[in-house]
Amino acid sequence: QVQVAESGGGSVQAGGSLRLSCVASGLTNSYITYCMGWFRQAAGKEREEVAEFSLDRSGKYADFVKGRFTISRDNAKKTLALEMNSLERDDTAMYYCAAGRRSAGVCSFTWYGRGTQVTVSS
Repeated sequence: QVQVAESGGGSVQAGGSLRLSCVASGLTNSYITYCMGWFRQAAGKEREEVAEFSLDRSGKYADFVKGRFTISRDNAKKTLALEMNSLERDDTAMYYCAAGRRSAGVCSFTWYGRGTQVTVSS
């Protein structure tokens, strides 16, 4: 059973930075064959995708984090990271690491972690 586990959340003031990490385990195939991404869910809102790794190994970002967040992965260590800079109050949410399979160029996320809380105060 594929499992992903996040860490690195916390409380920070607006304008500050945080780095989230995720480690994958229980993989039945090579880690590099899985697409990986980050999602978030704020209180009272639906879960939304924040960033994922594209086929060309570049980051694909939601408009609301472009230029502020950077996604990266280490295939040897089976890890995924999200560097978050210039944090805003609206970034406050539970952040989830996700893994999935790619089909026809589209990543379908199946496995999610338990989440790590990010709280940004003004």
